[in-house]
Amino acid sequence: MPPTVFRLRPGADLAAVLLLCLACAGPAPAPQQPPFRGTAFIDPDLIVASDPSALRGLDSAGRDTRRMFDRRGDAFVPTDAYLFNATFEGGVIVEVQVNAEFGDADLAERHAAFYARAIGQLPAGLRTRVETVWIHRGVMPFGGGNDNILIHTGKAAEYLRDGVLEEILMHEAAHTSLDPVHAAADAWLAAQDADGRFVSDYARDHPRREDVAESFGPFFALRHRPERISRGMAETIQATMPNRIEYFDRLDLDVHPVR
Repeated sequence: MPPTVFRLRPGADLAAVLLLCLACAGPAPAPQQPPFRGTAFIDPDLIVASDPSALRGLDSAGRDTRRMFDRRGDAFVPTDAYLFNATFEGGVIVEVQVNAEFGDADLAERHAAFYARAIGQLPAGLRTRVETVWIHRGVMPFGGGNDNILIHTGKAAEYLRDGVLEEILMHEAAHTSLDPVHAAADAWLAAQDADGRFVSDYARDHPRREDVAESFGPFFALRHRPERISRGMAETIQATMPNRIEYFDRLDLDVHPVR
């Protein structure tokens, strides 16, 4: 079929003709949908309980009041807490603050040790800004930022059931250690634009807040756990975010104790 040719009559409405041209051209292609809803759930085996941890010790530091964020009240609250110093490889010390609502120092220490070990399984580059860990009861989402990782043990039980506790911690640690430097960086935003799509619905819906943390998990899977994901998943990640992958590659983050 020959192309349609439009000729303007004297006095014709140019805007109307342009609209007609656009209509003839057909609808613009729909943007590609993200391949995942949320990347912390794409594979429960990226980090598993038997993987090594960089945690080297946990020492009681008594009991005192700390200003902790608690999602149950959605606020920072002065909180009576059991305190523990978690020491990681390289001599890095993180204060683990366990809400005294647990009612028993031994139980608080078990919680502190359990989560400190899991945090020690994360790449070292994700712990660079983690100074404290807050642990509360309650079925509320974890959180990152504020030089901290926030844990609610009721929600942790769900993550453990689904096998994604470590992957959730990786997401939150990425918020804490990567977002302050990279989430608004020109090079990161350029990588977003060059990729032209997002790896998850969550990243797409919150592009400035969630994209770094949502993208790091798939990058980690592709670069450091390729044997634990399917070839199809690896191809999907590579095709969806090649420029973000290159961005993370250039950071050359320390991923120890990941082997």
